[in-house]
Amino acid sequence: MPAESSPVVDSLDDDDYPAYTMGRAAAILGTTPAFLRALGDARLITPLRSEGGHRRYSRYQLRIAARARELVDQGTPVEAACRIIILEDQLEDALRLNEEMRRRSSKPTADESS
Repeated sequence: MPAESSPVVDSLDDDDYPAYTMGRAAAILGTTPAFLRALGDARLITPLRSEGGHRRYSRYQLRIAARARELVDQGTPVEAACRIIILEDQLEDALRLNEEMRRRSSKPTADESS
């Protein structure tokens, strides 16, 4: 009998599910809560808030924070690291869209294939 999917299991598989408290996220990243707050202040990541108002982070947000930490560890100021990551993300989106448009334009249309 196949296992039924439950909301809890689905949430654990969701990269965007805010599963980590600020303290746990900071421990995973090997950084401080202040660093995570700085990323929020720079609008790189916006943690969700629990009903009690505590910040909660997703795995996706932790990956972004880890990239920011990598840049900061190399000597890049936090604000600049955030801007670099935003630009990297925009470039990735633009390259993906460009490739998608190339694929579409290389496919013959219904009129051309007749």
